Amino acid sequence: MAVKNILIVMADQLTPFMVGCYGNHAVKTPNLDRLARNGIRFDAAYCNSPLCTPGRYAFMTGQYISRIGGWDNAAYLPSTVPTFAHYLRLMGYRTGLAGKMHFVGPDQLHGFEERYTTDVYPADFGWVPEWRAPDDRIDLWYHNMSSVVQAGPAAITNQLAYDDEVGAASIRAIYDAVRAEDDRPFCIVSSFIHPHDPYAARKSYWDMYDGVDIPMPRVPRPAREDNDPHSLRLEKVIALDAVDIDDEDIARARRAYMANVTYVDDWLGRLQQTLEECGIADETAIVFVSDHGDMLGERGLWYKMSFFEWSCRVPLIVSVPGMENAGTVESRPVSQVDVTPTLLEIAAAATGRPVPEPVDPLDGTSLLSLGDRNETRVEYTAEGTGQPMLMLRKGSWKYTCCPNDPEQLFDLAADPDELHNLAGDAVQADRMADFRATAQAHWNTDDIYAKVLDSQNRRRILSGALKIGAHTGWDWQIKRDATEEYSRSHMDLTKHDIASRYPRPVSFNPKWS
Repeated sequence: MAVKNILIVMADQLTPFMVGCYGNHAVKTPNLDRLARNGIRFDAAYCNSPLCTPGRYAFMTGQYISRIGGWDNAAYLPSTVPTFAHYLRLMGYRTGLAGKMHFVGPDQLHGFEERYTTDVYPADFGWVPEWRAPDDRIDLWYHNMSSVVQAGPAAITNQLAYDDEVGAASIRAIYDAVRAEDDRPFCIVSSFIHPHDPYAARKSYWDMYDGVDIPMPRVPRPAREDNDPHSLRLEKVIALDAVDIDDEDIARARRAYMANVTYVDDWLGRLQQTLEECGIADETAIVFVSDHGDMLGERGLWYKMSFFEWSCRVPLIVSVPGMENAGTVESRPVSQVDVTPTLLEIAAAATGRPVPEPVDPLDGTSLLSLGDRNETRVEYTAEGTGQPMLMLRKGSWKYTCCPNDPEQLFDLAADPDELHNLAGDAVQADRMADFRATAQAHWNTDDIYAKVLDSQNRRRILSGALKIGAHTGWDWQIKRDATEEYSRSHMDLTKHDIASRYPRPVSFNPKWS
C-alpha cells in the first residue's frame, strides 16, 4: 500500500438511496460513482444512531453511544475519550477538521491539531430533550415541516454559506499540507452539512433536475391504526399534521435534496482534483460517509430519528489507491464504529508504526479486515422516544426493540421496504430468541434509561445557569494571525513566495543580491 495521507469526506443526512452508485439513476453523483468504482462500496452500512451528534461521536471514537454517553444532539463528549484523531497523531499524522462535527462542550478539537472553520451548530447544552415529558414538542429547535413546504431554489442560505466555506477551507488545508515544511502525512476531515434540510438548493444545481422524473416515496404513510408507536411519535416530533402537503410539495423537496446531493458530490470532485493537482492522489486514501440518512417522505416521515432504512442507512465508500479489491461491493452489515479501526489499519500500513493500544475497547472492526463478521448495532436515545431504542442487524435480518413498544423483525432480503413485521410469527421464534439474547447482552435498558435521565437533568440545569449573566460560548473561534499571512514587510518576499508555491519552482540563484 503506497498510501500515506487520508481524506475523509462527510455528508450530513445523506441516504444511500439518493446516490447513483447505490442504485438511484435519477440523481447526478459522478464523483461518488467514480469513487465507488475505485474503492469498496458498503451496501449495508448504518449510522450507530440516527441523529447528528450521536452518530458523529460513534464515527469519531469507534464506540457505541451508550458507552460514551452520546445520547443526543446536546451530549457532551468527555475529553478523556480518545478519537481517531488522537490515535493518528500518536502514529505521526497531522490531523485537521473543516466543517461540522457537532462537538458539545469546551473541547472543540477532540484530538484534531487544527480546525479550519467553526461549527454550524451550537456547542452548548441548549438542545437537550426531555424524557420526563416525551410527548411535548420543543419548538425552539425540533424539526418541523417548513423545510418541505418551503423547498426550492435559493441564491444563498445559511447552510450554503457554511458549506462554501467548508469546501474552500478543505482545499486550502490540502494545499497548506503539501507546501508546509512539516513532512508528516495528513488526515483531513471535510464535513459538509448538505444535503441536510432545509431543502433549498442553489439554482444552478436545482436546474440540473429540470425535466427529471423525481422518484417519489415507495411506501405511503400508514393509517394511524396500522402504524408503529415510534413512527407516530416522530409524526408529532416533526409536526407532520401542522400543514397539508401534496405530491407537488414532496417532489419539490426531493428535487432540492437531490440537487444538494449533487452539490456535495461536486465538492468531492473538487477535493479529488486538488489532490491530483498536488500530485498526491495516488498516495491518499479517501473515505466517504454520512452521519445518518433522511426519510424524505417514506412512510410519511421526514428527516431522521427512525430505524427504518432510509433514516439509518448511510453511504460508505473506502478507496485506497492500489487496493486489490477496488470496485467491489460489500453486502455485510457494517457501521460508523468500523471507521476508526479502518483508519488505524490504513495508517499502520502507511507508516509502519504499530496501532496504539486502545484506551477503551473499540466496538468496530476494520472495513478492510472484516473476517466473518456479519452484524452491527444501532442505538437511539434522543427526542421522539422516552426509552432506549436498539436495532440489531444480522445478515439480512433486522430486529428493533424498545421498552413499551412492539418488537419488529424484518427480512430485508425478501422485504426491503420493511412492510411485513415478522416478530410475531411462530416460525421466527428461535430467531427472535437469539435477537433478544443479543439485545439483553448489549445493554440493560433500565440502567441506560437512568443514565439518560440523569444526563438530561444535569445538562438542563447547567444550560439554564449559563444563560444567566455574562455569556461565554464554547463555539470554536477560528485562530488567524493576519501579520503572518500573504505578503508582509518583515518577510523575505522572494523566499516566502517560493515556499508558498507547490509544486516548488526551479531554484532561484541570482548572480548578485
